Amino acid sequence: MVCNSCVIQNEQEKEKRYKSLPKDKEDNMIRSIVTTFFFGMALISAAPAAATPFFFSTGDPDGLIGTAARPTSGGKIEIETGDDFILNAPTNINTVTFVGLLTNGTDVSDLGNLHLEMYRVFPKDSEVGRTSGPPDFSTSQVPTRVNSPSDVAFQERDLGEGDFMLTTSVPVPFTVANSVINGINPKPNQFTGGEGQMTGLEVVFTASFSNPFSLPADHYFFVPQVEVNGGEFLWLSAPKPITGGTGPFNPDLQSWIRNENLAPDWLRIGTDITQQGPFNAAFSLTGIVVPEPSTLFLLGSGIILARITRGKKQRLAS
Repeated sequence: MVCNSCVIQNEQEKEKRYKSLPKDKEDNMIRSIVTTFFFGMALISAAPAAATPFFFSTGDPDGLIGTAARPTSGGKIEIETGDDFILNAPTNINTVTFVGLLTNGTDVSDLGNLHLEMYRVFPKDSEVGRTSGPPDFSTSQVPTRVNSPSDVAFQERDLGEGDFMLTTSVPVPFTVANSVINGINPKPNQFTGGEGQMTGLEVVFTASFSNPFSLPADHYFFVPQVEVNGGEFLWLSAPKPITGGTGPFNPDLQSWIRNENLAPDWLRIGTDITQQGPFNAAFSLTGIVVPEPSTLFLLGSGIILARITRGKKQRLAS
């Protein structure tokens, strides 16, 4: 037969023992758990995190067009051509590959400096007040800035500064049906139809970064610039983004171009200059998707809360 008074007495004793637990002992236990958590988080931050590989490519050159992309050098003004990609999460870009045409009888022995840039999409990093505003965001020089690269680069890397190691493929003869080099004009003279067929050597450029492009999730334009002594580098067009983290993406923006005289504005190669496009450019990106620190913090916070709650339940049950 169960003694009801004994059961009540036992429960009262348990409650009394729990209430008599020294407050500083409980606080020390919580502090110990918190300290252990943050120490562990520091180790996680210091160690290489398990990450997802990232790869993006627009495919092989299609022979439709080649567009100039060069730094200022040897009396030549700067020309920038950009094509876009999207990152759905923070990503470190470790390697960039792009394909171009070396003209006027030049080859890889005639290469000078290389400069690589990442731009965000207008209106980021741009002076919107100098445009007409919505819907066209036109300026005195261009019909629109909608979906163009921004005014200024978001991040840059330079071969001359030792930011990356460059390798090139064995050059092979190649011909493009059209080209844009000197015909980059402000409106109303932006349409030229291009500068015609160009023949040269196709070269694949691979840049491996000692300091990767560390990019937040966003929409970007990649802009390579290649110095060629005695000739030009023309970035070759490609059919479309055919592979990558999520495959073809939307919106897939066309290639844009500007020279030093047109900056900070840009023109659409296919729509504004040649009226044959839109075009993409031949390039690929390889990198690592970086886990969000907030994800690790929330996981650790949940562990702390579970430990504290479980500890209280165990003391109540003892």
